[in-house]
Amino acid sequence: MTLHNTNKYKKLALSILFDAMGYASFLVPVLGEFFDLFWAPASSWLMTKMYKGKKGKIAAAVTFVEEILPGLDVIPTFTIMWFYTYVITSPNEETIIEVK
Repeated sequence: MTLHNTNKYKKLALSILFDAMGYASFLVPVLGEFFDLFWAPASSWLMTKMYKGKKGKIAAAVTFVEEILPGLDVIPTFTIMWFYTYVITSPNEETIIEVK
């Protein structure tokens, strides 16, 4: 397994953990929504650290909204972002030009 694959699967494990933390607040009716006031900006910041660039910033905004609004905690935004990054989009392939 290459270093890239190791990092990729570490991000998947973290994504599942962070989604579980967001979902856990959904399980405690009143206290959970109070926790979301702190978790929403924290999860948004974590998303920008895990995924750089424009797509990370967009995902961070989506994560913030999903966590701050009541009832949306069940959406696994970190895991969805992982699938988008590593499964749905194809990596940029280098073109090798042979000169004869």
